[in-house]
Amino acid sequence: MSFPFYIARRYTISRSKSTAINIITGIAATGIVVSTAALFIILSVFSGLKDFSLSFTNTTDPDLKLTPATGKSFLMTPEQEATLHQFKNIAAYSKIAEERVLFYFDGKEQVAYMKGVDSLFTTVTPIKKSVPYGQWLKPYTGQAVVGANIMNKFSMFIGEFNRDFEVFVPKAGKGAIQNPEDAFNKTVLIPTGVYNINDEQDSKYVFVDVALAQEMLQFKRNQYTSIEFKLMPGTNEADMRKDIEKLFGNKVILKNREQLNDSLYKMLNAENLVTYLFCSLVVVLTLFCLAGALIMLILDKKENIRTLYSLGAEVKALRNIFFYQGIFITTLGATFGILLGAGVIFVQKQFSLLMITNTMAYPVEFSVMNIVIVLLTIFILGVFASRIAAARVSKKLMESA
Repeated sequence: MSFPFYIARRYTISRSKSTAINIITGIAATGIVVSTAALFIILSVFSGLKDFSLSFTNTTDPDLKLTPATGKSFLMTPEQEATLHQFKNIAAYSKIAEERVLFYFDGKEQVAYMKGVDSLFTTVTPIKKSVPYGQWLKPYTGQAVVGANIMNKFSMFIGEFNRDFEVFVPKAGKGAIQNPEDAFNKTVLIPTGVYNINDEQDSKYVFVDVALAQEMLQFKRNQYTSIEFKLMPGTNEADMRKDIEKLFGNKVILKNREQLNDSLYKMLNAENLVTYLFCSLVVVLTLFCLAGALIMLILDKKENIRTLYSLGAEVKALRNIFFYQGIFITTLGATFGILLGAGVIFVQKQFSLLMITNTMAYPVEFSVMNIVIVLLTIFILGVFASRIAAARVSKKLMESA
């Protein structure tokens, strides 16, 4: 053990003769503990809010979604479907026929997406968990699962039979329309379930059987607007993309969940970054308090430093004494700060002390990455502040009266 390291450790665990120096050092150490805990708690809160926000999209969005590169729909040959079945890294896939259409009920209208799904859709996405009332639609029927906001707007009930729940789909074609009724394909749906995710999603979709949607859209039996995939755990997404794109002749676009919600991810990441930078400013101020405390310690130990210098100690070694002491204080403060912050997060997760509503606790998420980010931030700034303070030890200081 080098003597600067040994002396720095002794200075850290021993008290100074000056009460003022002890108070200043204590304030600096407490500031590191509090700022470390605060930074970790805030990052954990934003991680919880991010996961909470993304949980809504995870309910309806698949691991991968295939759409045509041009046009709104594409044809899938029997050979392509047989090859998809052979891909071991695909846990399940669902064939989709989707279009923005007009829904009509009891004199009220609503434009939303009619999403035709097959029987495997509930395997690809956990949508069934978000159906609190009624049941999921059965294949090859006129049943529909409606968003809660659409249901409320129509003042409609599950299993409504007295009044028709109609869907109008524009017919494809050219030329002028002679009779408005001939411009649309229409049918009556039977609402059998209500899904409840969030306001945006609850106003966006009405789920129906894919065969019914294909009929309404005048599609062929093998014509779809997209295919949604659920991948096996541990699958290499990049390799899977190449295999699927090669199968469809690179005429398709594949997007993962993050790409499907690109703007949401960018917004959440930007908010997280801004919050981190803002909180880091507080840490900077705290660690400059550490630099001030170290400078006061240097002045307090001036006679001891001069004695060591007279005995042959180099200025660099004397500087390292206070540099190491700053690192020790930073390490202790960061350790206790992380423990304090982790304790607060644990209590919130277990006992839900802070509530958003009467039934929903404020979301927090314990993340190892947040610990790494906080420790790196504290130590980088701590090293910088300690280096600045230690630089005050110089020959001029030794030679001064």
